[in-house]
Amino acid sequence: MSQERKHETKLWENVHQASKIFILPNMFTAGNLFFGFLSIILCIQAKFNAESGGKAIDQIAVLIAPSAPTLPSGEGTGFYFLAILCILASFLCDAFDGRVARTTGKSSLFGKEFDSLADSVAFGLAPSLLMYFLILQPSAELSETYQKIVLNTGWLIGFIFLLCAAVRLARFNVLTNPYIMGHEKYEKGDFMGLPAPAAAGAVASIALTMLSFDMGRFMWLLIPLMLLIAWLMVSNIPYPSFKHINWTTSMRFRSFVVLIICIIMMFALREYSFAIMFLCYVFYAPIKYAPRGLAIMRYKFKKNKA
Repeated sequence: MSQERKHETKLWENVHQASKIFILPNMFTAGNLFFGFLSIILCIQAKFNAESGGKAIDQIAVLIAPSAPTLPSGEGTGFYFLAILCILASFLCDAFDGRVARTTGKSSLFGKEFDSLADSVAFGLAPSLLMYFLILQPSAELSETYQKIVLNTGWLIGFIFLLCAAVRLARFNVLTNPYIMGHEKYEKGDFMGLPAPAAAGAVASIALTMLSFDMGRFMWLLIPLMLLIAWLMVSNIPYPSFKHINWTTSMRFRSFVVLIICIIMMFALREYSFAIMFLCYVFYAPIKYAPRGLAIMRYKFKKNKA
């Protein structure tokens, strides 16, 4: 057993050490859970209680984002808009909790499990509910046949996303378990499959774009896109991790230019920029590794044929 392995084994000698609750990182995790819970409440209010207090919520949404879209009163636009912002706020909290824990040396198995439980709510249940109420509903602009399909299977599509998010989080906990040999590869390297926070961010940003543009005619494209995002979460496609990035990290000139362009785009396009950035991340890995995957498939086909 290596010296590093001995150090990891000694790190948590009993359940009391492994279950320590460090305040600062777990406060960010609690914030992640809070915003996910709040997003669920806002989605329910948007669907069933849009007319009660809807105008006040719309005004709050406009104060937060002056360019926020305004749909006819009673459609719950303000509630949906705030629900989307809550999912994005959960994304920020999730980005900071692990980073704070690693920076301060206050990591624990409790924090890791707490983080996954919070993620299952904020990045599993909340976006699934948002997807079901806002995207997977029959629309007058769709054909009658398609409306029936959405009406009968919308709940199933939402559950598939939730199931894939839960499986993705459970697999991540197993792959990065500190007491399993080889966990460093998955803990410090690329993600195996699309991370649940990125998948939830993609769904939320697509919903935000829907509130801004008339996308009723393209609704049929969103359902296969949601299923594709769900499948990517449980796939074996490696996605880049940004855990190693800090204030001392250096980068190439090309990467620095891309970063500056992204920042400018966020200020110029505001809420619309989220969909572009999240979808670029979602499809970056499949496009990058598609040639390698095709080469492996051709090799296996030739091997089986021989």
